[in-house]
Order: sequence, then structure tokens, then C-alpha cells
Amino acid sequence: MALSRLRHPVICRAPLLIKARFISSTSTRPSLNRGLNSSTDVAESLLSRPISTSFVNGVRNDSSKIKFRIGVRNYSSAGLPEHTVLQMPALSPTMNQGNIAKWRKKEGDKIEVGDVICEIETDKATLEFECLEEGFLAKILVPEGSKDVPVGQPIAITVEDQDDIVNIPATISGSEAEEKPSSEQTLKQGESIQESSSVNIGTSELPPHIVLNMPALSPTMNQGNIAKWLKKEGDKIEVGDVICEIETDKATLEFESLEEGFLAKILAPEGSKEVAVGQAIAITVEDASDLEAIKASVTGDLTVKDERPVSQNTSKDVKTQKISFSRISPAAKLLISEHGLDASSLTSSGPRGTLLKGDVLAAIKSGKGSVKVSGQQEKILSSPPVHSQTSSSGQMVSKSTVQETGSYEDLPNSQIRKVIAARLLESKQSIPHLYLSTDVVLDPLLSFRKELKAKYDVKVSVNDIVIKAVAVALRNVPEANAYWDAKTDEIVLCDSVDISIAVATEKGLMTPIIRNADQKSISSISLEVKELAEKARVGKLKPNEFQGGTFSISNLGMFPVDHFCAIINPPQAGILAVGRGNQVVEPVIADDGTEKPAVVTKMHLTLSADHRVFDGKVGGTFMEALRSNFSDIKRLLL
Repeated sequence: MALSRLRHPVICRAPLLIKARFISSTSTRPSLNRGLNSSTDVAESLLSRPISTSFVNGVRNDSSKIKFRIGVRNYSSAGLPEHTVLQMPALSPTMNQGNIAKWRKKEGDKIEVGDVICEIETDKATLEFECLEEGFLAKILVPEGSKDVPVGQPIAITVEDQDDIVNIPATISGSEAEEKPSSEQTLKQGESIQESSSVNIGTSELPPHIVLNMPALSPTMNQGNIAKWLKKEGDKIEVGDVICEIETDKATLEFESLEEGFLAKILAPEGSKEVAVGQAIAITVEDASDLEAIKASVTGDLTVKDERPVSQNTSKDVKTQKISFSRISPAAKLLISEHGLDASSLTSSGPRGTLLKGDVLAAIKSGKGSVKVSGQQEKILSSPPVHSQTSSSGQMVSKSTVQETGSYEDLPNSQIRKVIAARLLESKQSIPHLYLSTDVVLDPLLSFRKELKAKYDVKVSVNDIVIKAVAVALRNVPEANAYWDAKTDEIVLCDSVDISIAVATEKGLMTPIIRNADQKSISSISLEVKELAEKARVGKLKPNEFQGGTFSISNLGMFPVDHFCAIINPPQAGILAVGRGNQVVEPVIADDGTEKPAVVTKMHLTLSADHRVFDGKVGGTFMEALRSNFSDIKRLLL
């Protein structure tokens, strides 16, 4: 668990975890200052693997959204041009220093959005550090091979214009580069800190205490809901006690205390929604006698702003907005044109008011880029109400316009559904889907179920047997139990057969994992599926129970769905869509060698596969092995 400590005098550390961990430090010591100036809003991706995940440092400017940055933009008075200082990021929950394993870019190289600048060796793995802005690498402050570089220490300097590279001194240090942040960013930061919450903490009057921040309890979590407080104000807290239950984008998890003390003040009441990661939720003290001092000095409750897209503003407000940038990059101009955005609703972060590609992408992903309104539509929307003496046709047009604008309802989206939407879009855009279908005869499977029930009193479902059949097929065709490594452009074979099962919950689709499914009996698979499905429905899945997996199964056989095509769950390379069983009449060969009509039960299976991993031969071999398992169902017991 990530705890933020606040002692007197003030010493605050706030570990955050988004894909790994992002740090926003408010320490008063200059050597630990990790910069509170942000440059770009980015969306998170859903499943990370070592060496193929993008990490950046995170900064929170208000209570309803997270901003990320790759460094601190500075406007120094020491003769330096406008530049950005890249700092050593925190890439794991326990990381406080790292090693520069390799620089992918050299001094003077052009950097595009998404380029990997360097590889950083953490206490967990070697990860890639991606750039979120265009520019040029002007100076490497920490050479390749450097060991034990503290988190937050400057490691490089970038500039926007190539001509500014020569103006960066060869002997510049990190402290000189960070000399003076821009007054504009300082002002923005001050405003954001004031708006982040309504909690007033008089630190000069407080006894020694600890501020508990909203922790990041999953790799994709950037905000959470306080589901339930298990401790009340004034309660004694022991090491390991569960303080509250937090609803994340994946499940409802418990927040444990790592220190003894007393719960002095709850800042985020039970039921608080969309509390940003790193935001204060409670205060604890070591001495029970300090409880009253905390309650008297800390006033107000945590407030989380209700974030609304800019596009919901009235046309009058949009019309009066002024363009906040003086220059625009070609890539940004192209994106604005493609998405039909209103340029006046975008905010620039580049030097001299330049609107960058990252600014437009951030606005699109966050839903803040309003769609440009045509002149005719603007006239209709801004026109005054129709007078009662106008013609009936004019009144009809006005009424229909009013009815159209109020004929929809915005439904709040859960964090899980937001993540699912992002992953599905990523999958369809980045993975070439190959679809293979076949029908399997279900009668041997149904007879096998009855036999297990009659002889051994073992109840298993069709889905349990399907899981076993798929797992055995993957074991027999190891080329299908693989994924595509986009960084190395290679196929990676998986050592174990871990089957992800799609489970529908009220909050969205969850995919608990049956690990080593090929080595387990059908009865043990059945018990594990029931246990994991129940955990998923009540939101009690642990991260290791739904993260990972080598292959997925989506079964809609309980609905009137004959066949469908599922979308691959990245970074996996395959998912099997299972339809319902249908009785059909088809010719069969009788014992005397003649064909006779017979009623058989058939089930339709559709494989969605990553064509980079599955070519026609691998896909066909896998489907053949799968059909064989269904035709001779008892071979699954071997």
C-alpha cells in the first residue's frame, strides 16, 4: 500500500501507481523536487509487460484528472533557451532509484511522440522510458551505465527547436537546468493546488501525523471510489488492519495500514466517487491525545469535481472563447482537421504558445476537444426564442430543435467499462484479426457430463469441459499459445497454458484466469471457475487472478447466440467465441455402411487470432486439435 506521510515539519511523499508508479512529490528539499509542472494529458493502456510498457511521471493538477509529463519545462534566466528537463521516473511501487541501462537516442537526435528515449533498470525489471512530446535531445546528464540514480534526478534535457541545441552548455548540470520554471506554469500549478480539494490543513498547528492518500491498487487505476470505511474516526489502527474498501477500475480491494496509530480524520467520506490517485483521504496520528487537535485544525471534506466534456458548454460560451495558442504544429493541424475539433477549445503546452500534437491527442482522449459548430448550426442554436406571432412552420422547427437537444441522457460509466472500451479500440486498431470457424458435435460431451453425474456424482458445465478441451489443444499446438512482442517484432511462446474466462458483472466484463488449465482435472477447473466467477461478481478478485493469461474464451451459449466473433484481449493472440448448441438433422453412417438421417447436436466455434502469430497453418492445426478433443472427449482425462 502506498502511504503519504506528512510530519511536522512537513515531509510529504505520495507514491502513485499508473501502469507502474508515478510520483508527484511536494517535498521541501530541493534534491527531491520532482517537478509539479505538467505538459500533456494522456490515456492509460490496459496490460503491461516488462520491456514493452510506456512509463512517464505523473502530476495531479486537480481532483478530477491526472496529468503526466516527461519533464519540467524551464525558462531560465541564466541564458538557456526554453527546454525540458527529463527526470528519473518511478517505474515500480518500491523504486527509489534506477540504473540507465541504455540510451536509445543520442545527443542531437530528433524525438517524436512515443519514441523510446532510454531503457531504465528498476528493482523489478528493465523498462522503456517513452517521450510524450516532440523535440530534440540536447544534453544527456546521466550517461549510459550509471547506477543508483535517485528518482526525480534530472537525466537529460530536450529542446523544441534544433537550433537551441548549441545554446545548451556542454557542462550544464541538472540543478542549473531546473533553475527557474516558467511563471505561467507556476501560476497554473498554484491554481490547481488550490482547486484540488476543499481540505484545509493548518500544518503549523498540527501534531505529528500521517496523511493517507488514495493508493493505486491496479496498473490501470487513476481514480477510485471509497466503497466503505471499516474504521471510524478515533478508532485504534494496528499494522495490517483494513482501513477501508476501495473500488478500482478492476475490483473492490482492501486498503491496509502499514503503521499503528489512530484514525483522526476521514477526508473522503464513504461513497465518494472518482477520488484521484494521490489525493488525501484520511489522517492518522500516533497518539490518541492528538485526535482533538487534528479535528480542530482540519476542516472541510474532500470534494471531487464532476468532470464534464467541454462540448457540453453552450454555444454562446464556445463562441466567446479565444484561441489560446499563437502557433500550431503540422501534426496538430492535421488532427484538428480529421476530428473536426474547435481550435478555440484546445490549450497549448509548447514554447511560445505552440499547439503540439500531444495537446490535441490529450484533448481527444479526455473528451475535452469540442466539435466545431458550423455557421448555420451556430445561428440556429444562438437564435432567440420564436415569438408567439411567428408562423407555425417556424415554431415547428424551433420545437423540434429543442426536443432534439434534450432527447438523450448521459449514463455514468464505470472505470472497468472505460478500460474495456480503451482496450477493445486498441485491439481492433493494432491487431490484424484472423477469423476461423468450425462446428463440433456436442453429443459426446453431453453424454460424458451425464456419465460423470451418474457414476461419480460430479457436476460440471459445458463451459468447464470447453476450457479443458481448449487447454489441451493449446498444449498440443504450442505455436498457438503465444503472443506478439511489438518491440522486437517476434513471436513469444508461453511456458504455461493460462486460460482467461470472460465473466459478465454489473460493472463490466472481467477475465479471471485458470492457470495451468491443461494440467488440471475437469472437476478442479469447475470448482475454480465457480470461485473466480463469484469473486468477479462481488468485485473481490485479486490482481494476480485477472492479470495475465495466454488465451481467452468467451461463451455465449446460454443465450440464443449461434455464433459470433470475439475481439482479442491484448497482449494475447487468440480468443475462442463459443455459441449455443443446436440440434440439426444430417446424414450419418450406420453400422451396415448405409447413410441414414440422424439428429445431432452441434456447437459453432469461432477463433479470433492475431495474424502475426497465427498463420493459416497454425490456426488450422489448432482448430483440428480442438475438434479432435470434442469428438473423443475421454482423451481429456489422459
